[in-house]
Amino acid sequence: MKARSIFVWLILSLLIPSLDALASDTQTPASPHLTRQTRDDLVRTFLSELVYIRSPFPMGRKGLVLKDGVISPSGQELQAMIATWGPSVKPGDQARISAIDVKSDRIHFEINGGPIKKQKWYQRIEVGGSMGSSAPIAPSDSNANPRGSYVDLVFDHYVPELNPQQLKHLLWPVFDFDAKSPVDAYLETVPPKVKEAIQNHQVLVGMNREMVVYSKGRPPKKIREKDGETEYEDWVYGEPPQDVDFVRVVGDEVVRVETMKVDGEKIVKTEKEIELTPHPTVAKAADRPANAPSLRRPGEELPNEGPSTLPSGGVAPLPPANDPSTSPTGAPPSGSPPDNPH
Repeated sequence: MKARSIFVWLILSLLIPSLDALASDTQTPASPHLTRQTRDDLVRTFLSELVYIRSPFPMGRKGLVLKDGVISPSGQELQAMIATWGPSVKPGDQARISAIDVKSDRIHFEINGGPIKKQKWYQRIEVGGSMGSSAPIAPSDSNANPRGSYVDLVFDHYVPELNPQQLKHLLWPVFDFDAKSPVDAYLETVPPKVKEAIQNHQVLVGMNREMVVYSKGRPPKKIREKDGETEYEDWVYGEPPQDVDFVRVVGDEVVRVETMKVDGEKIVKTEKEIELTPHPTVAKAADRPANAPSLRRPGEELPNEGPSTLPSGGVAPLPPANDPSTSPTGAPPSGSPPDNPH
């Protein structure tokens, strides 16, 4: 019995140092906390920096949170916020980092002035009048409504020491620091098939309006029609004797692409070529705040909500591009890509 105990003791005495050494090898040394000097350097580097946007930001007091490369809110929740409050910026838009605040476990980045309207100290000073009224000595700009937003880059427990390049890498899901144009930034946010089509100036059935504009530019002519209960727009690109493309849009989705070739050949596409994440229905009026911005242009009526397909009675014929009875509409919605994205 004594010999067995001595044998077990010898085995344990050999194993314990090996286990301790293995544990010490697998432990990752903790990263040091962000120093004051590094914090000041990062603020000087990124403050007022122009970036291209990779993720949509909502207006309103709630912005985005980015942790471990994951953005929240996202998906349907984010789209619902944008439908209710309106978009602050969209993928491909250019924005300016207007404020940076380093907190205990996160770095707070505001873009385009942030979500809250700020006043200078002298704009809060008022001068009283003889009749008991008062007026500010420096009236605020009535057009300076807060349209910015923010993103919080969150870390575990505390903000570690990091350099500007590491910070750019962490912010990649929301900010593109290296794009040379809005198109470059936007192309990194779409599926590969859509990216290839945009680069080749092609339109796919299933694209949304923004993708079409990035691919073909703003349409020189728009024709609004109604087929039964379905309202649609035909975007016309080109004029004879060149190829003419008719892009039919229902809601925010391309449902038909017709191309009239110079040699008289007609090519029609109606089968969906790509699947995109559907946008939620616009929030009901009762759920919208009283001062929520409208996404419609003055005098514009929203298309009927429903499936983005035409009724089963066939497709209404497209009018020719030079039909004098048609009339172009006004400018595309605000925030759209430039006239000549390429």
